[in-house]
Amino acid sequence: MVGSGLATENGDRLHLRLPATSANLGPGFDTLALALTLALDIVATPAQEFSLKATGRNSDICSALRRNLLLDVYEKTLAANGTELVPLTLDIHNEIPIGMGCGSSAAVRLAGISLANHFGKLGWGRERILNEASRLEGHPDNTAACWLGGFTVATTENGEVWALSIAPVAKWRVLLVMPDAPLATIAARSVLPQSYDREDAVFNIQRASLLTAAFTAGRGDLLQTAMGDRMHQPFRGAICPLLPKLLPLAGDDGVLGVALSGAGPAVLLLLDEDSPMERIRARVVEALGCDAHSELIECGIEASPATVAVMVGG
Repeated sequence: MVGSGLATENGDRLHLRLPATSANLGPGFDTLALALTLALDIVATPAQEFSLKATGRNSDICSALRRNLLLDVYEKTLAANGTELVPLTLDIHNEIPIGMGCGSSAAVRLAGISLANHFGKLGWGRERILNEASRLEGHPDNTAACWLGGFTVATTENGEVWALSIAPVAKWRVLLVMPDAPLATIAARSVLPQSYDREDAVFNIQRASLLTAAFTAGRGDLLQTAMGDRMHQPFRGAICPLLPKLLPLAGDDGVLGVALSGAGPAVLLLLDEDSPMERIRARVVEALGCDAHSELIECGIEASPATVAVMVGG
C-alpha cells in the first residue's frame, strides 16, 4: 500500500476507507460533525464489466448493480468530465448503518468521486474531491468529517468548502442507539420551521461555540450544556422517538452528552472514558422501555482522515 495520498496510476487497485459520521451534535446544525470508528471499506480493481461483492451491514444494498449510489456517483462524475467509463470489480465491507443519520451517503459520495478521480485520471486534489462531494450532499458537515476525521467545523462560500478538523483531546467513547426503521433525510428536514426566533438562534450559537471549545479542551463536563439545541431536535423528536427518551441521561453516570446523530433516527451518546459500558447500556435499555429492542453500537471517535491508497501488486 502506498501512503494515503491521492493516486495517479489507474492500473492498480485502489483502497478506500471512509468513516461514519455524526453531524449537528445538538446545536451545530449543518456545521459540526464527528468522525466515528465505523467505516466503509472498498477495494476497487479495473475489470471488463462491473461486479460487486459486499459484506457487513446492508450488504444487499451495497452489492446491487442497480440503484446503487456509489456506482451512480462514479459514472456521473466520469461523464460530467468527459472521461471514458472504466468498469470495476468492487470488494466492499460496510460498517455504516444506512438511513440512520450516520453519514452513509457522504461516505459513498466521497468514495464514488475518489474512484472516478483515480480511474478517470482527473487529477483532483483532496480539496476538490471534498468540494464535489459536499455539493452533491447539499451541506458540508458529514463530508468534511468523513474526509478529514476528528471533530470538524465546516461551512461553504461560493461553492467552496471551508473546514477545520480538531483532533480529540479526550478519549471519549460513543454509543449509537438505533431503532428498527431508517429515516429519510428529506423527511427529517420536512418537520423543521422556515425561520427561528432570535432568542433560539442565539441559544444555538452560544452552545455550538461552547461545544467546539469543549472538544478543543477535552472538557467533558461542558458537553451536557454545550449539546443543547432549539433548531432541529425539538421538532424531530416526534419522528425520532428514541431522542426524548435518551436526552435525560445526559450529565449523569458517565453519559457526557446526548444528541440525534445527524438528522436521526439514531441517537448518539458521548461517554466518559472510564464509565462501565455495561452499566450505561443497562440504563439506556431501561430508558427506552418498549423500544428496548433497539440496536446499541459501541464505537469511538476516528481521528484519522479518510484513506485513499494505491495497492500495488498482489
